[in-house]
Amino acid sequence: MDVNNAFLHGTISEDLYMSQPPGFVHPQFPTYVCKLHKSLYGLKQAPRAWYNALRNFLISYGFTNSRSDTSLFAYHWADTIAYFLVYVDDLLLTGNNMVFLSEFQHDLASQFALKDLGTPHHFLGVEILSVSAGLFLTQHHCIRDLLQSTAMNDVKPITTPMSTSCDLSANSDASTCNVSEYRRIVGSLQYLSLTRPDVSFSVNKLSQYMAAPTESHMQFAKRVLRYLKGTIDHGLQLRHESNPHLTAFCDADWAGDTVDRRSTTSYIIYYGSNAISWSCKKQPLVAKSSTEAEYRTIGTTADELLWLQ
Repeated sequence: MDVNNAFLHGTISEDLYMSQPPGFVHPQFPTYVCKLHKSLYGLKQAPRAWYNALRNFLISYGFTNSRSDTSLFAYHWADTIAYFLVYVDDLLLTGNNMVFLSEFQHDLASQFALKDLGTPHHFLGVEILSVSAGLFLTQHHCIRDLLQSTAMNDVKPITTPMSTSCDLSANSDASTCNVSEYRRIVGSLQYLSLTRPDVSFSVNKLSQYMAAPTESHMQFAKRVLRYLKGTIDHGLQLRHESNPHLTAFCDADWAGDTVDRRSTTSYIIYYGSNAISWSCKKQPLVAKSSTEAEYRTIGTTADELLWLQ
């Protein structure tokens, strides 16, 4: 669902004044100003005011706001379960009771001007495909657009995102590259890693050289693009689980960075057979041993598990 003129639905709690709009100037008091009660586009308070208006309605309807993710609302009553996801004016609704969902959508539309987009096929750049096993999330179109914008449509695909012998450093190559282009590619790769945990390590490496990338870093980024070309249809498979539980896998290297000797932490967490959280990042401190590096990784993974629970 999409909300029409979302920011106009909010109510302003501060005292704000504006000049009388053209065409509506009071003939007897042309120098008067108007006190603003509702939010307007362009106000810094407008996004928050819209969120509060929507949140208040959802809470009054019986939804509970997630404490760990304020964009998620959940409804539980008897056997009815519903989830409501908010991203500015883009709304996603799902649940197990179609009668409740229909009634709620009708009541929501009576409060806010909505556009029903039907069954979601795209949400925030992620394609949602309904398959026999559940849902399949992919960013096929984002990868295709990235390949086209970088003139990589006709390159030969490769089977791995990086070479095991790859050793990048800030001074590995004296030749410079197009810094803006490099940052644009890496930023796009960071977004693609939302559904592609297989490129997380490569994206982590590329992100370390955003300040002053060289031609060797650009070639490394293009290698990742070649890998994505060959795996453009890969994504996340989300299956229904009858009795799911959280399972985590983690690993670390030791002093893998040849410049600052910091280690890299990586983990992936499954809910049943569904991958739901993963990360690959450098540790903040230099580990004095491989054991210390592994323990730091275990601690980081445990933090994520506690947050998910």
